[in-house]
Amino acid sequence: MSIETPSGKGAKDENFPVGSFLLPKKLRPHIARYYAFARAIDDIADNPDLSADEKVLRLNAMDEAVQGKRGDEPGLETAIAMHKSLVETNITSRHCSDLVDAFRQDSVQNRYQDWDELINYCLRSAAPVGRYLLDLHGENPESYVYSDALCNALQVINHLQDCGDDYQTLDRVYLPVPWLEAAGASIDDLSGSTATPGLRTVMDQCLTGTRALLKIADQLPAHLKSRSLSMESAIIIDVAHTLVDALSKRDPIAERVELTKPQYGLCAVRGALKGAFS
Repeated sequence: MSIETPSGKGAKDENFPVGSFLLPKKLRPHIARYYAFARAIDDIADNPDLSADEKVLRLNAMDEAVQGKRGDEPGLETAIAMHKSLVETNITSRHCSDLVDAFRQDSVQNRYQDWDELINYCLRSAAPVGRYLLDLHGENPESYVYSDALCNALQVINHLQDCGDDYQTLDRVYLPVPWLEAAGASIDDLSGSTATPGLRTVMDQCLTGTRALLKIADQLPAHLKSRSLSMESAIIIDVAHTLVDALSKRDPIAERVELTKPQYGLCAVRGALKGAFS
């Protein structure tokens, strides 16, 4: 029996490039395996048909397999393939296990109390992706601070984009509950057709924190040895800034706030040029 519960989502459904042509060809298969692993464990945590206990059991199995503790056991092919990739590239399994830990948390926790608690979650649900890419490219771990800030910002942006859907389909709320209460808002506001004034206030608070993260992330391209990774990261940073601006002006409760192809193309050009000359 397969441990995985595929949702059908893929790299094309993401807001940001996954292993684009800018990155070295020899590394793309490893990036694809990492994305497949992340997608698989995310799908388990987000499966509404599984109980919390069942999700945790399946995630534990994926974690053991990616650490090489399950051999070639059937049903864990994605995790086993990731383990083989880690062995081949000599990269720690922590960047996978931290993701698993975050998704275990998603399985049992659906409310957050403050920004620090949310960022602690992001440091396990998003930051490992950037750290993995840095390690795969042989970059200095000192650059983690910049990639962490970028990945955490991307995660909060995603939370804001999906805040209504996350609540209605998974009863999961990443917006700090005390912030909602202080703004005179209710969790149930997330099921409305438009954002209430209080909910808008909390979204703007989250965007303020995200802008602070992106200010740190802006320094990432200049700290990278790999020109291709510098260009890729600069594009993603530009996309993130553009989405933050869009979320500050548009209502993610009323509509899906995402970039058009022309907007994305402009971000790609601006980011590539900045990354190339960092």
